[in-house]
Amino acid sequence: MTSSSNHIVPAKRPEGVTIRAVGERAGVSAMTVSNVINGAGRVSPTTRAAVLAAIEALGYVPNVAARRLAKARATTLGLLYSDKGTPFIDSVLLGALRASNARGLQFIAQGEEGLTREAAEAALRTLVQSGAAAVLLLPPFAELLSGSGLFEELGVAAAAIATGQTMPDMATVRIDNRAAMAAMTAHVVQAGHRRIGFLAGPQHFSVADERLAGFRDGLAASGLDYDPSLVVRAGFDPAAGAAAGRGLLDRPDRPSAILCSSDDMAAGLIGEASRRGLRLPDELAVTGFDDTAIAARLWPPLTVIRQPVSDMAFRAVEQVLAALRSRVVEDQVVDFELVVRESVGQG
Repeated sequence: MTSSSNHIVPAKRPEGVTIRAVGERAGVSAMTVSNVINGAGRVSPTTRAAVLAAIEALGYVPNVAARRLAKARATTLGLLYSDKGTPFIDSVLLGALRASNARGLQFIAQGEEGLTREAAEAALRTLVQSGAAAVLLLPPFAELLSGSGLFEELGVAAAAIATGQTMPDMATVRIDNRAAMAAMTAHVVQAGHRRIGFLAGPQHFSVADERLAGFRDGLAASGLDYDPSLVVRAGFDPAAGAAAGRGLLDRPDRPSAILCSSDDMAAGLIGEASRRGLRLPDELAVTGFDDTAIAARLWPPLTVIRQPVSDMAFRAVEQVLAALRSRVVEDQVVDFELVVRESVGQG
C-alpha cells in the first residue's frame, strides 16, 4: 500500500504559501505535486519539469524525514466524529476497529465538539499530524469538509459513513435514507395513524434532509397532506428529542404517532411521554432510526429502520484504502431493513 500524501516541507517559504500554491503555479493539482516529489503515479516529463520549477521558485525542497513519516502514515487510519458518546458512534468505532485489526492498521479517533468548517478543518489537520494517511468521517464532518480542497492539500484519502448523499471528493457508504423513511411512514399509516409528527435532524446533516423528504414522500403516497407544524428540527441526542417532543405533546391536537430521525431522539421522546403518563403505543406511537443497542431495550421496544452501521464502517475502511491506491472514490448504497416491534400500535 502506498500513500500519495504531501511529503514535502517548506524551506523558508513565503508566508501563506501552500502545496496547493505550488500546484497552481505549475498548473497542476496538489496531488500531482506530491506524485512528482515521491516518484509516484504517471507524470509527463513536461509536467514534472513545471512542478520542479514551481517548487524551486516557491522555496520548497524534498524532505527525507517527511518521506519516512509518510511510510508510517500509510498504516494509520483516522476517524473524526462528533464528540458525544452515543450507541451510533459506538457501532461505528466497533466496525472501524474490526476492519483496522483485520488489515493490520493503526487506528486513531478524534472527537470534535465544534460543528463548523473551521473546527472540522482543524480537527482533520490534527489527525494528519498524528499520522493518519486516510480518514473516516461521520456526519456532519463529511458535509462540512466536502469541497474544501483540504483532502487534496493534505494528500489524504477520505470516506464518509452514513451520509445522506454522495460526496465528490470522498468515498461514501450509506443507505437510501429517503426510501427508508418513506417505508417507515407507510408502515405507520398502515397501522392506522393519520396525524403523524416528525422529529427531523439538524439542517447541517445531509441525512436529516433526506429523511424529511422520505417522510413527505410516505405521506403523499398514502394520500395524506404534509403539515409543517408537525415537524420539529432537533439534534439527534435524547435531550434534544425530549425537548422537541414537548412542543408536539403539548398540542391539544397532538399527533397519535411521532417518527424520529434517530433512536436517541426516540428515547428522549419516550421518556417525555412517560412523564406525562401517556400509554405507549396505545396513546402514542413512536419510531426510531438506526437500530442501535438502545432500540430493543426501551419500553416499548422501538420499531426502527435498521442500517448496518458497524458493517458500513468496515466497508468504509476498505473504500478508503482503495482510494489511497487509486484516488478513485466510490459510493456504496447498502440495504436497510424495517424492523417492526411494539412501539407502533393501531391508531
